[in-house]
Amino acid sequence: MVKRVVPDYPANKDELEVITLKDGDRIVGATELRTGEEDLVFITSDAQLLRYPAGSVRPQGRAAGGMAGVKLTAGAEVLSFTAVDPAADAIVFTVAGSHGTLDDSVLTSKLTPFDQYPRKGRATGGVRCQRFLKGEDVLVFAWAGATPARAAQKNGTPAKLPEPDPRRDGSGTPLLEPVAVIAGAPL
Repeated sequence: MVKRVVPDYPANKDELEVITLKDGDRIVGATELRTGEEDLVFITSDAQLLRYPAGSVRPQGRAAGGMAGVKLTAGAEVLSFTAVDPAADAIVFTVAGSHGTLDDSVLTSKLTPFDQYPRKGRATGGVRCQRFLKGEDVLVFAWAGATPARAAQKNGTPAKLPEPDPRRDGSGTPLLEPVAVIAGAPL
């Protein structure tokens, strides 16, 4: 589900609803579009990345429920939603692991230039953004945004990121340090 909101905020309210959610729905991400020319980017747990122009999503009123954003396969979920300026230098960071394991030592990660991923139509499945190695079956972390990307561990210390890999659907390399959060330059 994806939604662009018409900016009609009532001045006499302390809070307001911006989307109607059905049972089981959850918010994965929210962002302000600076120009309206950004690409909306979804990354799913089964390593699919979908990007399409924000202009393909028509603005709706606050009470509306949105429209189809990305097509999910059975058991997959959206891990990351962001808006990326297609004219800016941007990067995609993914971390693959295995369902049902708590062992962070077996994670692999990949950093890929955003322009390696083609635009697709809204509500499609996207393209593979990381090939799983033996024992991997799920992305556990994903992000797309402007460079330079910087990451931190749970304790707030910087985390090393892998060298950029130009292969759109290549496999990852062993994760150098646990990553709890990643961010890039503002749009």
